Amino acid sequence: MNEEPGSASAGRTARGGHEEPSWLQRLTRVLASGPRDREELVQMLREAQRRGLLDADALAMIEGVLQVSEMQVRDVMIPRSQMVVVERDAEPAAILRTVIESAHSRFPVIGEDRDEVIGILLAKDLLPLFARNGEEGEFSIREILRPAVFIPESKRLNVLLKEFRASRNHMAMVVDEYGGIAGLVTIEDVLEQIVGEIEDEHDFEGDTYILDHSPQQSTVKALTPIEEFNDHFGTDFSDEEFDTIGGLVMKAFGHLPRRGETVVLGPLEFRILRADNRRIYLMQVTRLARAPAAADAAGGG
Repeated sequence: MNEEPGSASAGRTARGGHEEPSWLQRLTRVLASGPRDREELVQMLREAQRRGLLDADALAMIEGVLQVSEMQVRDVMIPRSQMVVVERDAEPAAILRTVIESAHSRFPVIGEDRDEVIGILLAKDLLPLFARNGEEGEFSIREILRPAVFIPESKRLNVLLKEFRASRNHMAMVVDEYGGIAGLVTIEDVLEQIVGEIEDEHDFEGDTYILDHSPQQSTVKALTPIEEFNDHFGTDFSDEEFDTIGGLVMKAFGHLPRRGETVVLGPLEFRILRADNRRIYLMQVTRLARAPAAADAAGGG
């Protein structure tokens, strides 16, 4: 009887009649005895994905977990200069403006400077105060502050994730070797290393590239074709070097920007809403009352 190429008996060797171990058996042996190194494990998992034993999303998550165990907080933190903070003595209207413009849910509250973090403000905790006192009312921000958690730059991400889960904190302040504030990190920053970018309130579906919030402000996908962007905003950016507005903005930065960084091109300010260590995803575009001459030249408008 003829044997099918993929049948078990087709794996017999020419010598001795012994069955050649299947790929799955080899994988089981490797995992049972322990891979020689992480690279061997990753290669075996990728082979499993190619053979349909794992889907691409599962493989990406497994590789993300392995990567997280090797990464430190300094690898994913938001640098001190890019932190969106609330000042302890700020007026209620200024606090509300910061919350609305940033669209974040948590904010470090600082005293005299960014090295003096006195607590964490949750945007939702402001609602009862504004409902009771109004935007111009009197209240003390100290009434609603949550304790700030401080961690070193060198902390492993897998350890931090366990601590976040145990404490139910979603944000930690990162300190350098001298005790100064180096930046901050959130649970979302850690999880995105495992599962990829997490959609948030800025995201919108379908083939829509631009979402207007007001005549002055819009949310724009980095993949928006420059021609479509120009049609929408009345700009004249060149599409000879880049096809998308994200490529043009990245060139203006001169580096891969992180969340919260801003740059002015022509009559528009671009604020990065979502980006990772490979690309920009989402930007907030604000029409400026008057663009600086230097910015006009840079934007080509």
